[in-house]
Amino acid sequence: MTTAANAGSASDRLQALGLALPELRENPYYVDHRAVGPSIYISGQLPYLNGELLGRGVVGRDVELETARELARHAALNCLAAAVQAVGDLDRVRIVQMLVFVASTPDFGEQSTVASAASELLIQVLGENGRHARTAIGVAGLPLRSPVEIQMVCTAV
Repeated sequence: MTTAANAGSASDRLQALGLALPELRENPYYVDHRAVGPSIYISGQLPYLNGELLGRGVVGRDVELETARELARHAALNCLAAAVQAVGDLDRVRIVQMLVFVASTPDFGEQSTVASAASELLIQVLGENGRHARTAIGVAGLPLRSPVEIQMVCTAV
């Protein structure tokens, strides 16, 4: 079980993990987030870093489990970046629900293990505000042959 540091802000905890929120690139077809009442819907995020998709392929065939877990962490970071765009500060983000899509072989069966890497990161950075309802689902394919895509719903605290 992963626990968050007791001291410091969410930004401090993120930095202590050696991570930073990425810059999200604009898309002409959709927005990275949309607020409806108190809920903020985060568009599905792929594991991009500096404009480059970090992996391609199907988990259980082309992509190893640990690689897929790392890609899920990157996709979660992109979701956090979109949430910060919406609420202005990482300390104001509370994750309500996370939906993790894993492009995987029919017999893979470890989608929840892939998703847990993203869940662990959210809890490490946000503490109790990072705990969330979650669904992990295997799919036949994702955009650009990405192994992982994550969608979130969050609120501001």
